[in-house]
Amino acid sequence: MIYKFTAVITREGKFFVSDCPELGVTSQGLTLEEALANLKEAIHLYLKDEDLSQLSLPTTNPLVTTIEVAV
Repeated sequence: MIYKFTAVITREGKFFVSDCPELGVTSQGLTLEEALANLKEAIHLYLKDEDLSQLSLPTTNPLVTTIEVAV
């Protein structure tokens, strides 16, 4: 089965850090592509060892946006 997850990527120094908030899985890479590929592999390895019926996996796509706040 194929699932869709959110990938949040931030720049930290020379690395791109990729995070999947639904699962709490994080990875990194020197490029965006590497960070995403590493996150995908980390998610696969995480799910491979889990009982999927016990997880609350997403059934819809999340809304991800940015907001501006004046301070």
